[in-house]
Amino acid sequence: MALSLSVVLMLGIILVVLIRQKAIKAGPAFVAILFGFFLASTGMAPSINRFLNSIAQTINHITF
Repeated sequence: MALSLSVVLMLGIILVVLIRQKAIKAGPAFVAILFGFFLASTGMAPSINRFLNSIAQTINHITF
């Protein structure tokens, strides 16, 4: 749960920065948000969640 909230917060901040820098306009940003919202309600959501969790675990195990 904490990972999901952190990813959502990070992506939200990136989206706000892109909109403010005029790198992405509000229309395409809104479409991207809706795409993510509807993608989360499909059957692919668990697979995407497992993939992101495995990436996070891999990054967590990397030592510098």
